[in-house]
Amino acid sequence: MSVFPIRFLMLTVIAFHSDSFAAGGHEQQLSLLIRQLDTLDTLVQQASRYEAPESNTHYRFDYPRLSQDIQRIRHGVQGYLSPSRAQPRDPAELVGDYRLDTPSAESSP
Repeated sequence: MSVFPIRFLMLTVIAFHSDSFAAGGHEQQLSLLIRQLDTLDTLVQQASRYEAPESNTHYRFDYPRLSQDIQRIRHGVQGYLSPSRAQPRDPAELVGDYRLDTPSAESSP
């Protein structure tokens, strides 16, 4: 499965639920966001299983890194919805770069 279907699926999930954001309260919107992140994480896990290693590509999609960022966002939203302490915390920075360099066969000794 290429990266294009993943992007299409992510945009479809977000667009499908965008009307719900305007209708609900703030906490309902964030709860919906959690459900969307769950769906997105499931799609990423499925796509990573079906990714065929292509020998002629220089790059591949870094699914584990994307899953970590989704988990980080989910954790931040859940922390807001049910805070464990009153003081703010330093959020971890998202990586955002999901392209892995594939080592070429010519560069190996």
